[in-house]
Amino acid sequence: MVNYIGVSDIQQLVREIGAADFLARLADTIEDDYRRWDQFEKSARVASHSAQGVIELMPASDGALYGFKYVNGHPKNTAAGLLTVTAFGVLAEVSTGYPLLLSELTVTTALRTAAMSALAARHLARPDSRVMALIGNGAQSEFQALAFHRLTGVRTLRLFDTDPRATAKLVQNLRVLPGLADLQLQVCGSTAEAVQGADIVTTVTADKRQAVVLTPEMIRPGMHLNAVGGDCPGKTELARDILLRPDLRIVVEYEPQTRLEGEIQQLPADHPVTAFADVVRHRASGRERPDQVTLFDSVGFALEDFSALRLLHTLLQAQRNGVRQIDLVPTLDDPKDLFGGTLGRAAAGPTRLRRVA
Repeated sequence: MVNYIGVSDIQQLVREIGAADFLARLADTIEDDYRRWDQFEKSARVASHSAQGVIELMPASDGALYGFKYVNGHPKNTAAGLLTVTAFGVLAEVSTGYPLLLSELTVTTALRTAAMSALAARHLARPDSRVMALIGNGAQSEFQALAFHRLTGVRTLRLFDTDPRATAKLVQNLRVLPGLADLQLQVCGSTAEAVQGADIVTTVTADKRQAVVLTPEMIRPGMHLNAVGGDCPGKTELARDILLRPDLRIVVEYEPQTRLEGEIQQLPADHPVTAFADVVRHRASGRERPDQVTLFDSVGFALEDFSALRLLHTLLQAQRNGVRQIDLVPTLDDPKDLFGGTLGRAAAGPTRLRRVA
């Protein structure tokens, strides 16, 4: 039997722990795994692109555990009443190949994306950053707001979305959450207005195109840019001239993947970037001075999903009751007799005696 986490299970786990504390534990787990960077078998995700969106497989292994995520990204789905992103994942034991956990990752991916954003900001943004512009107020926005409030001390959110209904939804959801009484929400009429006075700018838009959400004149010395929405070939959010600023430090998760999918797909292949793993391990600096502009070119990397699955597995192991399981792998009396232990037994049916004349 294999442990299973469905949507109702992740809802219950987060409710018991608290969303902010869950995000903090997830960020710590991700950071721990980035510190073990050299232990991981890494590869860029395998992507199948179409005019409607993308379907991807994202594997990672530390030699003891193997994890993968199936995930899609279809921006037009919401018009049909469907989610833009859905996902599930598996964590397996390398020594036997047996799966340990099958889990929903739609909600968990939203949590890990936000946790990773805030974790990167802890290393790259100015320590006194308290104001964040949140451009794109769709499905990921509440998670980003919660993570930055809990992990970085952001206390003012300046909000903008081309769809006012998305911003209204975000405001309504945040205002009913406990623990956010000190979070000020300021609805803005444009991206340019939202970034005014912001210490951190998070862009998390969904359109699968080379959009220009941020332009050079919007960027001020000392800003930290958290570019989340540009996450596949042909999908960006930043004007190219921003990336060419001489004072800009660009930090990426896994360079071979980010070169294909991130904001830096707009740059030559030899343009310098810094690996987040090197920042975490103090092999490279993040922010070098207060007036420097930093960019976390976030595309989402399989190690982060591995971390999420590892945390979920740990949480389930600590539970004595309420863990659901499914018979994903057969249990056999004789492991060399797959047919007899499954289909043969089913085909035989109840034992019957035949009368002999």
